[in-house]
Amino acid sequence: MNQVPELQDLVEDMPRFVSVLTAFAEKLQLSLGDFHADHISVRCHQNTTADRWRSGLEKCGHLLSETLINGRPICLFTLNEPLVVGPLSISLVELPYPGEKRYPHEGWEHIEIVLPGVEDELYTRALALIADDALMTPGIKLKQSAPKGENERLPNPTLAITDGSVTIKFHPHSLRDIVASEKAEG
Repeated sequence: MNQVPELQDLVEDMPRFVSVLTAFAEKLQLSLGDFHADHISVRCHQNTTADRWRSGLEKCGHLLSETLINGRPICLFTLNEPLVVGPLSISLVELPYPGEKRYPHEGWEHIEIVLPGVEDELYTRALALIADDALMTPGIKLKQSAPKGENERLPNPTLAITDGSVTIKFHPHSLRDIVASEKAEG
């Protein structure tokens, strides 16, 4: 990724992201190294930026999946070399094309952690990992959702915890398993 001109803004943004992610995890009393980070995601404001990033990601990996979710393409790229994100090694990048929401920063935005287990118990399992007093900190928000691609067969509820500058999401299945469920005969 370091040698791909289309991705230099993301390369330069990684130290900022690692810094805010690490500080946020410490505030939540969450040891990131204890978990498997399924993927890392970027956010951008313009389709031209998304197209440039897509072109760059195709040079250092391959397109695993492209799915319409909430009316916009979401691309998943498997990298040839994993990214080092603090204590994490992440080989899957999520590139959502811009939607209605405007993010405060263009660049790396969140990581997602897989917490295997019963889908209906995800929120309880995830919240049990976070320090209670951290959840009461002003500016920290929780959001439960269940984004779903057109052909997905696995329910994959998500719990997102954010401070407005970085987000950590939890879900019960990896995106590779979700993509495989889309291709399963049914």
